[in-house]
Amino acid sequence: MLNTSLLGKTAVVCGSTQGIGLASAQMMAAQGASIVLVARNEEKLITVCSQLPTEHGQTHSYLVADFEHVQSVKEAIENFAKNHVAHILVNNTGGPNPGKAIDSDIEDFRKAFNAHLICNQVMVQALAPVFIKEGYGRIINVISTSVKQPLPNLGVSNTIRGAVASWSKTLASELAVHGITVNNVLPGATATGRLDQIIQNKANKTGATSDHVREEMSNEVPMKRLAQPDEIASAICFLASPAASYINGINLPVDGGRTLCL
Repeated sequence: MLNTSLLGKTAVVCGSTQGIGLASAQMMAAQGASIVLVARNEEKLITVCSQLPTEHGQTHSYLVADFEHVQSVKEAIENFAKNHVAHILVNNTGGPNPGKAIDSDIEDFRKAFNAHLICNQVMVQALAPVFIKEGYGRIINVISTSVKQPLPNLGVSNTIRGAVASWSKTLASELAVHGITVNNVLPGATATGRLDQIIQNKANKTGATSDHVREEMSNEVPMKRLAQPDEIASAICFLASPAASYINGINLPVDGGRTLCL
């Protein structure tokens, strides 16, 4: 029998006040998980936390952490891990600014590396011992289809996402002996604030309207539409569930078939 229930589980969800992170937190809560929201805006965290489903009797909380500052993340998650249990980690951070790799400043790469790979590492190092003690661990990294097929005008993002994917695959082998799985979800073009920024940037550079750019982007997808955050969250929730216990070390595109490689 397919078991996708998250009753009795606690999920730490990063970037969870908007977009894919928010959708994932809401869906996991609906499946019975207690949610620990992680983001930098405490006002938004309080609002989201108060609105999460609680019909299964679970409780929700939040951590204030700014992923542009590694020490902020390290202190928040290490303090949490000292006194709380967790079973699921969703690493999800807003992507770097658009632009060509050749035009990007060294500092752009450094900031993105810290916000994505280094902060992910900090989260895993703090929570892996907790997962091992609890006998259940799911690490899901929200990356990008650029891991399989680099995307135009996202030079820094393409570079850093690839590094995160290799890091994740390495961890999947190292942690599997403890029953911890590590997988990546690769969203395609998804209707989020991040995509709005990318669309507006392209519109500004080409002189096209944002609606025209959005339509062009939709037409690149075989399904002729953009993804909704809930559609990405569904894949994340499945990988977090007991049903996905033997899925480990994969890159799962959720992109409507846009990525052309196998």
